[in-house]
Amino acid sequence: MEKKWIAVVPLWDEEKHSLWMLPNYLEGIRDSGGVPVILPLDVPAEDAVGILERCDGLLMTGGQDVSPVLYGEEEKDTCGELCKARDTLEQALYRRAVELDKAVLGICRGIQMINVLEGGTLYQDLPTEHPSQVEHHGQPPYDQVIHEVQLCGPLESLLGARCLGVNSYHHQGIRNLGKNLEKMAWAEDGIVEAVRRRDRRFVWAVQWHPEFSFRSDANSRKIFRAFVDHC
Repeated sequence: MEKKWIAVVPLWDEEKHSLWMLPNYLEGIRDSGGVPVILPLDVPAEDAVGILERCDGLLMTGGQDVSPVLYGEEEKDTCGELCKARDTLEQALYRRAVELDKAVLGICRGIQMINVLEGGTLYQDLPTEHPSQVEHHGQPPYDQVIHEVQLCGPLESLLGARCLGVNSYHHQGIRNLGKNLEKMAWAEDGIVEAVRRRDRRFVWAVQWHPEFSFRSDANSRKIFRAFVDHC
């Protein structure tokens, strides 16, 4: 069987002014039968889209905060580091992927960006804007369960469970859900933890980090496998 080629959004190190990548993302794709292709960052959008068009799917990785400008807000002091180049790149990639009905998986920042591009909004900082007893910002090792989420829809069917323990490492989260999205998981404090786009074959996103836990967790492997299988 011909392997699926998966475009992967690169990570950016502002201090070193350098692209980088967590190997976990790539291993999750490879172990599921795909071939990861790390995209360039600071290139014209049409060039990056041209690479995407030759691939079978798109993985939107974690990273810096999504710029509040994209959802009509001013940046607050509690907002974290931004990356304008990623914001620009991901807008073009996601919209073209949806247009072509390519499979998309968003992780952490990925779910936040997808929500914003679908017309939703974010909490710029959960501890100050949505305080709760649920710990969303875990410490190393990042494959450990931090809190539980309730599941529904296709994600519940895939994992065969209504409740799932997840790792977690984020300080932003979905405030208002994008109009084309429906939730597939949520935390006890109401924060949406997984979504899908209803009118596409496979546009899924999760707030937790299956790339850190796929070695030890069968459910994380199922998510990667479902993504690659739909590519």
